[in-house]
Amino acid sequence: MSAEQIISLSASANKLSKIQEQAEEYARLIMEELDPNELGYIEQIYNLEMLLLQAPSQSTRIGATNSRNLSQLLSQNLRPTQEPNPVRRWYQRTKYFLEDNWQRVWVMALWLCACAALFTWKFIQYRQRAVYHVMGYCVCVAKGGAETLKFNMALILLPVCRNTVTWLRTKTMLGKIVPFDDNLNFHKVIAVGIAVGVGLHAISHLTCDFPRLLHATNAEYEPMKHFFGDPRPNNYWWFVKGTEGWTGLVMVVLMAVAFTLATPWFRRGRVSLPGPFNRLTGFNAFWYSHHLFVIVYILFIVHGYFLYLSKKWYKRTVRNQNLLPLASHHRSIH
Repeated sequence: MSAEQIISLSASANKLSKIQEQAEEYARLIMEELDPNELGYIEQIYNLEMLLLQAPSQSTRIGATNSRNLSQLLSQNLRPTQEPNPVRRWYQRTKYFLEDNWQRVWVMALWLCACAALFTWKFIQYRQRAVYHVMGYCVCVAKGGAETLKFNMALILLPVCRNTVTWLRTKTMLGKIVPFDDNLNFHKVIAVGIAVGVGLHAISHLTCDFPRLLHATNAEYEPMKHFFGDPRPNNYWWFVKGTEGWTGLVMVVLMAVAFTLATPWFRRGRVSLPGPFNRLTGFNAFWYSHHLFVIVYILFIVHGYFLYLSKKWYKRTVRNQNLLPLASHHRSIH
């Protein structure tokens, strides 16, 4: 509970309306006095007790006109809040941080571990395939990034499924250990994960995998005939014009537009653009640009079905991973 909430509740209980109205100002003054290092919390509870218990008695003796002298007198009696031992100071700050944010910490740790595990699993899988001898680590990175992308594209819908989140928070035990009130912040974090996955996948393919395949010798290309056909691709355009190529590029463009218009500068209209372009800022632009993800998800499923390096249908998992979250999100908004 913050200092402002404590003051406000105390003033309300004692019917001190004026103090309640100025609770924010009093809280600011207390934190300036007791939190000089701007840690966001009071390290020495003794100091708070000293300030609250001695101030009334000292003020009656000194007088209301000498408030500056009162503040100086109290400051002299306060214990220094800075812990001299840097290790102990770090330990205390870490302890307070974990006590306040343990729900966020374990959820973030679980999400990061899941992304790392999926990336590593797919990376090792392609490290052991014949395609590695032609495309090298580039294809491993591209496929690892794609695996995290599939996971995050499915997961990002959950935090904005309002009915589902409300039910999980109020009707299940998860409400005690999962910070469902931070659903929009987690939605934004997953969006960053998607951006990283897109970057790893697209950059590895466009700048490394395709050029290496084009410059491979006939002997090196021999195992690739099963995936890319015979005769072999003879130029870069062959990859771009294919279903896998154009769907990927369109998705990147649509995501870039939606992500850009979702930033605080555009969403809150902080950016001033000339003439008709000014309509690209504000909440409406953010709202309608997010509907581009309907197209993105359709292209995502198509892109995941027409894979170069996976010809067996049961290995194309994009459709299975995303249809259930899409259905859940559709039910939550209707």
